[in-house]
Amino acid sequence: MVDRSLLPAALSILLLSLHRASFALPLSTNSRWIVDDQTGNRVKLACVNWASHLDAAVAEGLDKQPLDNISRLISTMGFNCVRLTWPLFLFTDDSYSNLTVRSSFESLNLIDSVAALQFHNPHLIDLPLTDAFKAVVSSLAANSIFVILDNHISKPGWCCSNSDGNGFFNDQYFDPSTWISGLARVASRFNDTPQVVGMSLRNELRGPKQNQQQWFQYMQKGAEAVHSANPRVLVILSGLSFDTDLSFVRNSGGGTSVKLSFPNKLVFELHWYGFSDGQAWVNGNPNQVCGSVVSSFMRRGGFLLTGANANGGGSEAGEGGEEYYPLFLSEFGVDQRGVNVNDNRYLNCVLGVMAEMDMDWALWTLQGSYYLREGKIDLDETYGLLNQNWSTPRNGSLLARISVLQFPFQGPGLSQESSYQLIFHPLTGLCITRQSTLLEPLKLGPCTDSGAAWTYTTDHTLQMKERPVCVAAIGQGKAVKLGNFCSDANSRWNPISASNLHLASNSSDDSLIYCMDVDSNQNVVTNPCECLEGDKKCDPASQWFKIVSTTRDPAAARHKF
Repeated sequence: MVDRSLLPAALSILLLSLHRASFALPLSTNSRWIVDDQTGNRVKLACVNWASHLDAAVAEGLDKQPLDNISRLISTMGFNCVRLTWPLFLFTDDSYSNLTVRSSFESLNLIDSVAALQFHNPHLIDLPLTDAFKAVVSSLAANSIFVILDNHISKPGWCCSNSDGNGFFNDQYFDPSTWISGLARVASRFNDTPQVVGMSLRNELRGPKQNQQQWFQYMQKGAEAVHSANPRVLVILSGLSFDTDLSFVRNSGGGTSVKLSFPNKLVFELHWYGFSDGQAWVNGNPNQVCGSVVSSFMRRGGFLLTGANANGGGSEAGEGGEEYYPLFLSEFGVDQRGVNVNDNRYLNCVLGVMAEMDMDWALWTLQGSYYLREGKIDLDETYGLLNQNWSTPRNGSLLARISVLQFPFQGPGLSQESSYQLIFHPLTGLCITRQSTLLEPLKLGPCTDSGAAWTYTTDHTLQMKERPVCVAAIGQGKAVKLGNFCSDANSRWNPISASNLHLASNSSDDSLIYCMDVDSNQNVVTNPCECLEGDKKCDPASQWFKIVSTTRDPAAARHKF
């Protein structure tokens, strides 16, 4: 018997494999969507970060597993993309580019890593560092994985701080002309690799020198240099303040918008972690914190997906003259041990946003360990998707929760169906589904199940997609029911609380207000609404649901396992 807990991830991987086969390279942009050039169909980037920018300047983990095994594992976990980091000096400074993998490790006294890497990847150990980097890209490409090359830092090492000399233009290790020539060199080097679909120009601009004027001056020059060297790739621009702020690209009439000579290749990126807001998730009410940080995220960059952003760069105008661009959430992640309350609460909120906005994204991070990080050898990465031995996922439940986000809900090529809604439960990564008969209780199940399709009406009723049968609240701790009572007060469901993640309805006698919840058997029930405001210790995650619009075929995937 197949473990049903694996069904969401398995179904996601099936859909993702079908989705991969349906488009052609290169990629471009159409309004807020990334699309393939040939058909114009949406291509959703569901990526994982893989660090290759630290002291050794070698992709992490090659001392733990064979390279091709790692690439295949990435694909097996449902990711279609890797954001592969690289240090600028690897391609601009001969003292690095002339090193072999062996000599780089030996210079850092990583003798055990040399032996382990020679065992697992003997074909790499005596390659120059630049050739070893290209071998990683080639392995990913051979496994049909897109690659986004991310210039993470200049001098190899851990990133990032305000005072590490790598933060902003004209810092100690960040000469703009060297950076631009390095970008062009890397873009040209991978001109013959179609799976390299994008280049992220610089990670987490930051520090006391950061300013908007030089951001526009140099980021536009960098973008032009990349496009001139490799016109196929998407050009991805990060924001200021550790890539948490793109608010300044909004056109205020002062001519501060991005202006490029080429259309349909511009993508913006932001980072968002639990610690981006300090310890707010621990110290505040989760509903109020979620509402506040989501509003901040929309002001700082989310507006790019919804319009009213800067002109230029070849995006498509909306009805009111607004323009839209893809916004790539290129880093988000959590401590995968599940012990960090700040991270756990943040994740429930951010997954709801990612589902609702149908964002392209990259999880931080793949690596379960580092050769050397901040002086520590074989450091365990608790944010790592893989365990310290790089053999299996560190946290299978997290992988299941994000699996539904690995394929698109909307966009060009997915409009064969009229829009309908999924009721997504971020805590589990599942959706509210109907069973084989109307008398059976609603349960959480795979969002790919045809029974997960609903219509959320202007009257705030939740109806079956194919017939006017509505979901109704019955009472505390009781399962919600389906029936022909769509005009009753207990069949109206309104998002409430600052987070807009509670779905509330009246009781059957109209005397109390209840919120959707989930019991221990994953039945959908109603209970008194929890943690709406004030309480800092309360966790409302079981009652958080996000209504997600989609146009994909609800019958595209059924239980086949």
